[in-house]
Amino acid sequence: MSTATDPRATGEAPKKAFTFSMLLYDQRYRSITIQVFFLFLLMLGAAWLIDNTVNNLRALGRTFSFAFLNAPAGYDINQRPIEYNSQMTHGRAALVGFINTMILAVMACALATVLGVIAGVLRLSNNWIVGRLMTVYVEVFRNIPTLLWILIFGAIMTEAMPAPSAFRGDEPSASMIFNDSVAITNRGVFVPAIMFAQDLGTIRVGPVNPSIVWLLIIALIAAGIYVNKLVIDHATRVQNATGVRPKTWWKSILVLLGPVTLLFIVLGAHLEYPELRGFNFAGGTHLRNSLIAMWLGLGIYTGAFIAEIVRAGILAISKGQTEAAFALGLQPGKTMRLVILPQALRVIIPPLISNYLNITKNTSLGLAVGYMDLRSTLGGITINQTGRELEGMLLMMLIYLAISLTISGLMNVYNNRVKLKER
Repeated sequence: MSTATDPRATGEAPKKAFTFSMLLYDQRYRSITIQVFFLFLLMLGAAWLIDNTVNNLRALGRTFSFAFLNAPAGYDINQRPIEYNSQMTHGRAALVGFINTMILAVMACALATVLGVIAGVLRLSNNWIVGRLMTVYVEVFRNIPTLLWILIFGAIMTEAMPAPSAFRGDEPSASMIFNDSVAITNRGVFVPAIMFAQDLGTIRVGPVNPSIVWLLIIALIAAGIYVNKLVIDHATRVQNATGVRPKTWWKSILVLLGPVTLLFIVLGAHLEYPELRGFNFAGGTHLRNSLIAMWLGLGIYTGAFIAEIVRAGILAISKGQTEAAFALGLQPGKTMRLVILPQALRVIIPPLISNYLNITKNTSLGLAVGYMDLRSTLGGITINQTGRELEGMLLMMLIYLAISLTISGLMNVYNNRVKLKER
């Protein structure tokens, strides 16, 4: 006896047999058909482009290869965060340029964030003068191209700053600042460097040889941040259970600074101050004018955009939040720091990501002031010397893409942590 159920008996419409016409006329399959079709066209276009490129290279008697990265570079790099000389490979030169790009990007992002938050908050100040000054800062800096600001700061550092010889003599015309620890000259800024009496040597990590001491410092800082998060989470659980939040500031200071401070004491950390020797300063850390110009140009310019983002984020929060905080007795400063800004972050973070990405990509403007970043090394001198334009540009594009995706991913993780959670 058959147990099959007649669709007509249950009120269901009988299912139609699949036909190829359904790929176009059935809405269940039409979107997939369109996507597959355009994907096929995209792959076909990419195949044509690759085939055309290979044929053109073959006609010119050239091949597609990255072997040039192993050839001696033959040029110097003025800003060297790791060991490098002209006899090293183009790959090593590209690595130095990549590290210079990341150093500049981190410095510029930090400066832009600090300036942007301060300017964005102060622009909403009830003080007329303060509010208008911040408005002038925002409107002036964001409406002039980045490159012009970089060139202006480069000219100021080169032309307006005193020469090292001005610091010499019984009555020098220029003097160091911060208790004779920092020298600002037309050859760059010289700042103290952290040195250690006991050196633990280096370790081989791929193409670089980082100091074991600094690896330990980074590891202790990362561990401190993780433990501090556990401390704060525990305090939050106690507050939710009892209504009273235990004090955590002294625990946070102990966890974050204690291990690193102890390591500094054990290893005999001290500062090496720059000193005038001969015609220039020696010792300490030398920050070249090109780095300072790029840092100030990118940081101050982007800070004007971040200021508007912060202002918009604050204005997006209901005034009732401020009034409720005042009713509880919170001062304006604490209200902004503890009530308004944490809620405004969900509005601020997404556009802030775009500005961080713009800073990272705009580091390629360093060529204008002689800053040897990835664009100047791999995308500049290396390409000119080897004639590998296609390979060099593709590699540089992939590196910038990887940097941008990494920054976007990290910021999105943070954005997910600060956004409002539905209950």
